[in-house]
Parts: sequence; structure tokens; C-alpha cells
Amino acid sequence: MISAFPIAIDVERGKCGLCPAICCGYITQKIPTPRARSDFEHLLWQISHKNIETYKDEDGWFLLIRSPCEHLRDDGGCGIYETRPSICRDYSNEFCELDDSAERHFALHFRDHGELLRYCEKRFRKWHKEG
Repeated sequence: MISAFPIAIDVERGKCGLCPAICCGYITQKIPTPRARSDFEHLLWQISHKNIETYKDEDGWFLLIRSPCEHLRDDGGCGIYETRPSICRDYSNEFCELDDSAERHFALHFRDHGELLRYCEKRFRKWHKEG
């Protein structure tokens, strides 16, 4: 079926021309799998900071830092496209978050201290007791 409203695709930016630069709005950092109470206490400290989340997916545990790239232009383009880092050059948008949200595939996702604390209280029955 052909749309009655043609979509203006930016030929130079291709699929990225349709996207609000989702992939340029955050970074992730793989972290060791938290197992001990002390690991979760450290995560609670990290997630207490603004724009820091944590999640677990099929690849392990990650910090999710919601912070847009400083080179992201208002139009969603890259301000340093020709000299962008290799991680950006190697990124393929063949299947990306424009197609399917990464969050749909999170087994666990904690957006703030409260969410993670509730998880810790269930996981460690004696969370609030010393020792």
C-alpha cells in the first residue's frame, strides 16, 4: 500500500533522516554482573545520580547514561560527521531503535534509586539489617 502522504527521506542521511537521533542520546557501559550486596550498594550509588539507569539484557548488565552527544545538531545530524569516532563510523542502522526499542528486550530495568532498592529488598531478604 502506498501512503497518501509521501515521506520526505533525507537521501544523504537515509534512515537516520527519519529518526530523532535516538542512538546519539545515550551511552551504555557494560558492568560486571552484580551478585553481592556490596555490588548492589554500589549500583544504588550510581543510579542515584541524574540520568543514570541500569539494565540487564541477554548480553549482561549495563549502565545506561542518558546524555545527548555534544556534537548532535538541532536537526539531528552530527556536527563532526567527517571526523566522528570509529564507534560512530562502525554503527549500522540496518536494524536500530527506530525499528524496535532496545528497552523491550531488557530482562531487568531500573530507572532510579527507588526501583533498584525495591529489587534489592526482594533479592536480599535481610537488606535493611546490618551484617
